Amino acid sequence: MSKIIEQLEREQLRDGSPRFKAGDTVRVHFQVIEGERRRTQVYEGVVIKRQGKGVRETFTVRKQSFGVGVERTFPIHSPKIERIDVVAVGDVNRAKLYYLRGRVGKKARIREIRQDRAKGAAVKVAPEAVEPEEVEPEEIEPQEAEAEAAEPAEVGAES
Repeated sequence: MSKIIEQLEREQLRDGSPRFKAGDTVRVHFQVIEGERRRTQVYEGVVIKRQGKGVRETFTVRKQSFGVGVERTFPIHSPKIERIDVVAVGDVNRAKLYYLRGRVGKKARIREIRQDRAKGAAVKVAPEAVEPEEVEPEEIEPQEAEAEAAEPAEVGAES
């Protein structure tokens, strides 16, 4: 290619896009133009492929919407994309995850690599191994407790 085209393409490259790969779960915030209105729509799913180089680089995100698999391809350096958030880092050994198209439900899950920020080491986590958080019971103020106790008595009186 000519140096002029390369220079123009370098100017159009987007700075600050996060590092992600196939298998990662991402949340893409992009602008949708409907008539004269502009709004931001969020598309969250698993990246099944990245392809191309430079300005032409794209990635495809797959999600399940009402039981139907939906895929959408986004150009990484598009001005319509406001930001890309990496929700989870997947543990996969392939660059293209086309096999997810034939799977639904639990079979379509991808193992997640959870980053231990304190040590800087990656920890593999199976979905079953996550421990539920302990929730402390909330203290109820006396006024609220009296109101809650009064409601069942009123319901019983109506019957």
